[in-house]
Amino acid sequence: MAVFQGTLDQHNGITVESVSNACNDIQDFAVKLEASLLQWEKERLRGVWFNVDISQIEWIPILSQKGFNIHHAKDNKVSLYLWLPKLESCKIPPYAHNMVGAGALVINDNNQILVVHERYRTVSFWKLPGGYVDPGEEIGEAAQREVLEETGIKTEFLSLLSVRHLPSAVFGCSDLYFVVRLKPLSYEITKQDDEVEDCQWMDINTFLSHPQVIDHVRNFVKQAILNEKEGIAMIRNKSEHPLTKKPQYIFTVHRVKDD
Repeated sequence: MAVFQGTLDQHNGITVESVSNACNDIQDFAVKLEASLLQWEKERLRGVWFNVDISQIEWIPILSQKGFNIHHAKDNKVSLYLWLPKLESCKIPPYAHNMVGAGALVINDNNQILVVHERYRTVSFWKLPGGYVDPGEEIGEAAQREVLEETGIKTEFLSLLSVRHLPSAVFGCSDLYFVVRLKPLSYEITKQDDEVEDCQWMDINTFLSHPQVIDHVRNFVKQAILNEKEGIAMIRNKSEHPLTKKPQYIFTVHRVKDD
């Protein structure tokens, strides 16, 4: 009996893509699934994953009957998993549970901060330009992209300034907000009209005393001023992850000028 073809992973699991394993009908799928599970148990595989395309959604009830649970869904695909070892607790982690955002603290040579006023906010306040980090995007690059999109200002990465962690936010996820110091490479503002109501270069002292600035954002700026005075910064270093061989970024505190 033929079995499903999949990709083995480093944890001795297998991932099956439904679009690469077409079946004649649902009965054919059920028979092939039964044979596959028996074979994978003999091979002592651990986690079994089925990524089911929305066009084959009828597979899901059959997988559920065999003990599969939904792990996550994205766009037109549902990912289900089954833990095979009977005498070992399931080691499959829950789906990603953090939202990641990046805000940019951009200060020009006139001691002014680049700030924005969002268009669709129930509470009106001045904030740092920024937004969500896209999948696969580095934090500093996300901040630079958001600044360019919202204000038209080109920038250069300087350092990581601060992190705000909100344990309970949208979709039941926690929210990580990274504040990045950027150096402006241009100064003329071109506002993004669909998201931004207003944006401007605001004097630092005005920003720090403005009633429409949230306290923790005010504190980000104060910390940046203190870091500048102390000559310290959290610098970004790019390297290669030893296992995945993919790019990684490590941020560490350095003294950037002598006393």
